[in-house]
Amino acid sequence: MDATSDELAGVVDLFGGLRREELERALGELAARTDGATVEERAVDDALARAVDGFALVDLEIDGEAVYVPGPTAFPELPDHGEDLPHIMDVPKRSFDRETLGGRVADRFAASVERAVAADDRERARELIDVSYDAEAWGPVELADERSRLDDLLG
Repeated sequence: MDATSDELAGVVDLFGGLRREELERALGELAARTDGATVEERAVDDALARAVDGFALVDLEIDGEAVYVPGPTAFPELPDHGEDLPHIMDVPKRSFDRETLGGRVADRFAASVERAVAADDRERARELIDVSYDAEAWGPVELADERSRLDDLLG
């Protein structure tokens, strides 16, 4: 199963947040129900990396483990059979403090801006400007200073 970032966000959103092992199990259940396939760990790694890099998922560390929650650019979408997951998986509904989530997004965003500026990556700078507006609408973050750095890069 090749899950899009929005599908990952949709699965995670069903529970409020999922640990990696839980997300892998959910994707495995969906793959088995959809086409009888299995999910490769590398495919999960790649999908998670894209979703986190694109700010569709926010990764928080809780008790030394990553927990993923829908991020500011996500448009959560349930993959086929996704509505069955809460009945299949014994995972509690989770909620997270918006300030904590906002802080994590702000930190990750600042690091992404730093990398884009250091690499003179104008394409990434344009993407990040869009993300900045999404993030500010999504949660308690203020990214005007970082956006200004990106604007300077784009000159």
